[in-house]
Amino acid sequence: MAKRVLVVDDDMDFQEATGMILKGSGYEVSTAANSAEALDVLNSQPVDLILLDVMMESDTEGFHLAYRIREDEKLKAIPIVMLTCIEEKTGVELDPTKSEDYMPVEAYLRKPLDAKQLKETIAKLTA
Repeated sequence: MAKRVLVVDDDMDFQEATGMILKGSGYEVSTAANSAEALDVLNSQPVDLILLDVMMESDTEGFHLAYRIREDEKLKAIPIVMLTCIEEKTGVELDPTKSEDYMPVEAYLRKPLDAKQLKETIAKLTA
């Protein structure tokens, strides 16, 4: 059975491009443009991994959604990969080995995404 990835990003072009990469690698893909849509998907279908953008309707929406997911007993075990270009915009560097105490995600990937790195990260976290 194919693993299902939820892509949460307000950029529809990014959703489409990432979806094509993932579908081409055998993943099922669901999408959401914001936290509310993401929670609707998460509460209505099984998801094996979440690709979560940081900056959507607000500059920190992705962070807040990650915390909500980790506080929900039904969702907290789903791996989250944070997608960001926040470093270029704010100078804040995100690194899971340094940020794990305050940011509950398994990995960070910088935008624009490297397709090979994306697929390797997802394969590792859904194995």
